[in-house]
Amino acid sequence: MARQPGVVLTDFTSYADSVPAALDACGAAKLLKKQKRVLIKPNLVNASPPPVTTPVECCAAIVRYVRAHAPQAEVVIAEGCGDVLRETPELFAIHGYDLLSGREGVGLLDLNQAECVRVDNPEGEVFTELWLPEAAMESFLISVPVLKAHSLADLTGSLKNLMGLLPPARYGKGGAWKKSSFHARMQESLRDLARCRTPDLTLIDASIGLKEHHLGGSRCDPPLATLIAGPDALACDRAGAELLGLDWRDIGHLR
Repeated sequence: MARQPGVVLTDFTSYADSVPAALDACGAAKLLKKQKRVLIKPNLVNASPPPVTTPVECCAAIVRYVRAHAPQAEVVIAEGCGDVLRETPELFAIHGYDLLSGREGVGLLDLNQAECVRVDNPEGEVFTELWLPEAAMESFLISVPVLKAHSLADLTGSLKNLMGLLPPARYGKGGAWKKSSFHARMQESLRDLARCRTPDLTLIDASIGLKEHHLGGSRCDPPLATLIAGPDALACDRAGAELLGLDWRDIGHLR
């Protein structure tokens, strides 16, 4: 696998040990040092357990790392689920994030209901403007997806994970999922989203990996046993694609 510049690949043994090692290696401590508000964005697309969704233990390790290196910062875990049958607070409870919130004193934010601001995107291929949560635009944003193949986007990585920012009131039309407006031209739409907001820091959980589909299917065998971290979300996603045996040059939003 060709190493992407500015990306750290860390062997996974446990979240408690491997998350801080990965974040240390990619220079996260320096990036976090002066932050006032940190938004941690897992992938809680539905009620399925990991590796379809981000394990709460992964985000718990990130919370502890942020607290150690930015003790002054407000820490919030934020998600806007795509599931048509459930709402985000239900998924926070199902996946144990409500318990994490109480134990660590971190906030939980439903991005599907958050106040949004308009972001002009004059070079947009599908969307010449996007409405995105104000909290995500004004905070240090950490994207924490699990590494999966995706039926439309080809890959769920750091950039695809930001579809959780989209308010269903504006982007839930034309299909069952809460973000359906993005599905017709997924690759171009993801490029538009990346023009408006990219994560400030990425940690991709590739401890297992899904090689066929983002909502289930075969797990990688053997497990990938890797964490991918760095400040460049695009480079992290390209590294993730290579881990899954995909050529990122064939994935529209990663070219």
